[in-house]
Amino acid sequence: MNRKVKIIVTLLAGMCVLSGCIKDTPLEIQKLNTYDEQYYANLRAYKKTDHTLCFGWYAAYAPIEGATGYKDPASWGERIIGLPDSMDIVSLWMGIPSNDPNSEAYAPVAYADIKFVKEKKGTRFVVPTITRMNHKITLRDGTVYDLAANRNDEGIKVYAQYLVDQVLDSDLDLDGVDLDYEPEGDFLQGNNFLKLVQHIGQYFGPKGMYPDKLLIINFYNTVPPAATGEYANYFVRQAYTQGFSEHSAARLQSYYNAVASAIPPEKFIVTENFGDHSENGGTPFVEANGNTLTTDGTRMYSLEGMARWNPTQGKKAGFGAFYFDRDYYSKTGIPYYNIRRCIQIANPAAH
Repeated sequence: MNRKVKIIVTLLAGMCVLSGCIKDTPLEIQKLNTYDEQYYANLRAYKKTDHTLCFGWYAAYAPIEGATGYKDPASWGERIIGLPDSMDIVSLWMGIPSNDPNSEAYAPVAYADIKFVKEKKGTRFVVPTITRMNHKITLRDGTVYDLAANRNDEGIKVYAQYLVDQVLDSDLDLDGVDLDYEPEGDFLQGNNFLKLVQHIGQYFGPKGMYPDKLLIINFYNTVPPAATGEYANYFVRQAYTQGFSEHSAARLQSYYNAVASAIPPEKFIVTENFGDHSENGGTPFVEANGNTLTTDGTRMYSLEGMARWNPTQGKKAGFGAFYFDRDYYSKTGIPYYNIRRCIQIANPAAH
């Protein structure tokens, strides 16, 4: 047997020995963290205490534009069940998920997640809508109603009832409405918007027959009518970094001063836009005393600034972000790093 043949035979023999030693051992997949019922009971109890709320608009559960079928993501960055446990109120920016296969909103994964997160974690979910009368809606009885053709008091009532029915008719036991007040010349502004709020306020909010259901009004530059103050639980100021590059406590204070006569601080929530500014947790922030640094000596950013800030008139209701789901992919590698950290800053754990 020549040398080359000996080498080949030796290699084959070695491979046979090695293959005989390898057994088919099933891989063990690490399980997700699980928590006992006491943990969830403590979490629900915490959310009923007087604390600084964390509010946000969430959109990641929606299918990719142009895709067919519902989303069944592997990443918890696209799962409602993956939200930070201490989130208080989530506005369902991409609509109400349905468990009906025949519905255009069929999204069984998101539907099941909401059920679980509401029941176990006590997180509240509200239905957002940009309140304008320039489109058609489908009423409870199947009638298609043209709001643009009914810009009058009766049309306002029909629209208001439609928004109420969306919440009450869902078997998700949703927690109320989030009215986006950005009229931009629409009929539904000023006193007409007040009429809409007053009708919804018969059902939801502090004066409604379902006082556990929230009536939230969010706004940007156009301030809601002062008389809406008594009907809403919270007013969410879109305090976005837009048209400037550095945010500040002084700017937040000016936003609150504009509504202070109608809205007490305990109803006022400030939010950043993570659609544009999620990478660092917002934009550079300056506190009222001129401080620009966080506790570890690095630059402070606007979400943290909002978590720390309170109006001079008293303690605010909360803070949050638009498209806060983008913080799941924080550059730190820690899911929802900025949201989680700011919740802890606003609500320090008792030791």
